[in-house]
Amino acid sequence: VLPGRVLHELIDNDRVIGGIDEQSTEKAMEFYQHFVRGELLETNARTAELAKLVENTSRDVNIAFANELSIVCDQLGIDVWELIALANRHPRVNILRPGPGVGGHCIAVDPWFIVSSAPDATQLVQTARKINDSKPNWVVDRITDKAKRFKDPVIGCLGLAYKPDIDDLRESPALSIARRLTAMKIGKVIVCEPNVTAVDGLDLLPLDTLLDKADILVALVGHRQFKRIPMGRLEEKIVLDTCGVWR
Repeated sequence: VLPGRVLHELIDNDRVIGGIDEQSTEKAMEFYQHFVRGELLETNARTAELAKLVENTSRDVNIAFANELSIVCDQLGIDVWELIALANRHPRVNILRPGPGVGGHCIAVDPWFIVSSAPDATQLVQTARKINDSKPNWVVDRITDKAKRFKDPVIGCLGLAYKPDIDDLRESPALSIARRLTAMKIGKVIVCEPNVTAVDGLDLLPLDTLLDKADILVALVGHRQFKRIPMGRLEEKIVLDTCGVWR
């Protein structure tokens, strides 16, 4: 289920149900019928388990393509957000949005269960995982390169959660990036995460304070507060928007 929409999705989503035998499947179907308005789809346990893993793995693979496109566009001097918007005008194309990596306790984890069951048959899945796991390294390299323009740069990281408008930091690429930058000591690293009050080892500041202090702004999470930042506040700063906050 989607954080922030748990009750809605719990009730309205279709459900794939597979028990270890026919009787257990029937009992599970009876249970879900009490509160689920979505369609209940009956199958066996192994297929149901793999279906859930495939849902998240499909997202991971498609995000990997978007993340790879963002790197290609950076090398070619092309606006990746414009490119994706134009490509998606085709009726059979639906490229997802790139970001600083992939986080959370599902999409970044579930593909490995499929890989462990069939390592020789999952080259695409493994490659997607490598692309998404390496994206934070690319972001750090880009920030490091920009920091060389300053004697004592102040690097402002916008967001730590693994997705917009939540407070969940599990497997978050944004958190990994902020911590790596802090450990590298290439400048002073300050962070704004409006949904969290404190994080060990990181200097969390209010948004206005961060905007006043930062030489380099790195948008890592598309929180609604960041989307409302007046464009004038970005002037005379180096901006790296990894997730299309202002697009």
